[in-house]
Amino acid sequence: MGRRRKGAAVHGWVVVDKPEGITSTQVVAIVRRVFDAQKAGHAGTLDPMATGVLAVALGEATKTVPYAMESEKAYRFTACWGEARDSDDAEGRVTATCEVRPGKAQIEAMLPRFLGKVTQVPPAYSAIKVQGERAYDLARGGETVCLEPRTVTIHEARVAGSPDPEHTEFEMRCGKGAYVRAWVRDLALALGTVGHVSQLRRTAVGGFSEKDAVALETLQGSMHSPAAFEHLRPISTALDGIPALAVTGPDAVRLRSGNPILMRANLFARLTEEADNDDLQGLTVYLSTGDGEPVALAALQAGELRPFRVFNFGTG
Repeated sequence: MGRRRKGAAVHGWVVVDKPEGITSTQVVAIVRRVFDAQKAGHAGTLDPMATGVLAVALGEATKTVPYAMESEKAYRFTACWGEARDSDDAEGRVTATCEVRPGKAQIEAMLPRFLGKVTQVPPAYSAIKVQGERAYDLARGGETVCLEPRTVTIHEARVAGSPDPEHTEFEMRCGKGAYVRAWVRDLALALGTVGHVSQLRRTAVGGFSEKDAVALETLQGSMHSPAAFEHLRPISTALDGIPALAVTGPDAVRLRSGNPILMRANLFARLTEEADNDDLQGLTVYLSTGDGEPVALAALQAGELRPFRVFNFGTG
């Protein structure tokens, strides 16, 4: 039996406009095949019913996935009032009904309670692991799933439309770990009714926006074609907000070997301009060559830049 071909050394991000009815894992597999890439991952799961921004990392870009996952997310979604569902979205089984339909003024008066630091219990149908198993697998198997409350951050939420008494459209910006489904469920209860998410679209993840997203069908049409690379974005796109410095060729060699470099005066001056705070000790810095090739992520410690994540661009 022949050895499986490793794939190509492709490095960067692809912002996919995920269609409804497909899992995030399936999207990643398709993108990986399109580019024949060795490695692939994504920066945050979208449920099958959800659409919008799914940022897919290829090759060395997978090393920056944690930074994309920590970044702010933006959503546009529709709440359906009067029906609670076990999944807190339109795909679930109806578990309760209510005749109350909140009006726009009532909803807007309640919104301040659901902004800032908010405690929510994630939906039973979620990717959170419970004793090594995904919660949604346990729920689908008929088990009762009890998840711990968690504190998340809702930066902004506003009513974007009210097409009819049954539905309200919202736009939201939130931090890591926030569940729109749980937010709608809890908002409905506070309004004296029940509800679920009937439509959900992610419009941004950090530096990745829906205006930059490519339709999955378009990407599939460029399978193994140079046209696909028009949609490949730099590794550094996921490092939005992290101070960046260019280093010399000799310093790049040292860093790629895992060795620290001295924080010379010229680098320190540039870093002071880049950083948002005065205390630079322990600061994470993105280092690249003068022509923009990623070198490493490093921490500033004791006058040195010490690499903790190095980017290697072999031919595979």
